[in-house]
Amino acid sequence: MGDNDIKRVSRLTAIIAQLQVKRLVTATQLSATFGVSLRTIYRDIRALEDAGIPILMIEGKGYSLMEGYKLPPVMFTEDEANALITAEQLASGNADQSFAAAMLSAVNKIKAVLRSSVKDKAELLSGRIAVSPIRMRADTSHSLTLIQQALTDFRVLNLRYRSPDKEEETARSVEPFALYYCLDESWALIAYCRLRKDFRMFKLDRILHLETTHLEFSPHQITLKQYLSEKAKKFRHP
Repeated sequence: MGDNDIKRVSRLTAIIAQLQVKRLVTATQLSATFGVSLRTIYRDIRALEDAGIPILMIEGKGYSLMEGYKLPPVMFTEDEANALITAEQLASGNADQSFAAAMLSAVNKIKAVLRSSVKDKAELLSGRIAVSPIRMRADTSHSLTLIQQALTDFRVLNLRYRSPDKEEETARSVEPFALYYCLDESWALIAYCRLRKDFRMFKLDRILHLETTHLEFSPHQITLKQYLSEKAKKFRHP
């Protein structure tokens, strides 16, 4: 499961919790609570309905859970808990600090629902896993989680980007398309650049400034697999 999937699962679970606590919740309230667009909330509600969660839509008032429905507690096996603890430690050395912080927060929430016996073993394992400092990169980024949200909300990003030789800075407006984890353990954003009128790859550690705009764009028809295949052809046939 990718970090973006973890964020969405966490949000979906939190939406159900909100519906259990309150008799009625509006899409606007959920949008403000989780800092996402109304369109994202509508997609989340549909996903929960498709998963069998009995959500009622009361016209002009909001959403409500069917009377008597309760979400069963999430249970993890010892192997699953150990996998999560290992992922937490690996994330701590990630080149993007926003991702590392989000992953730590997600794992801490998961730890909270572990059985006592599993929780004790998870804490023991957590203190017995270390990441080599050689793996740590000098250059870090802090924008991965913001980019993920813009990508799933189809929002244009404005960024100031530094060239590889560090001699030129350019302002770009881009339509985020995908994220790519590079061999040097850094993240890159694949986006349609409105300045160059083509897809470009932007290393996150070269982004000097980033902001999300209110401009929305239509989803691109090309898939990530197709994009990577075209890139591979160019490398084979210069």
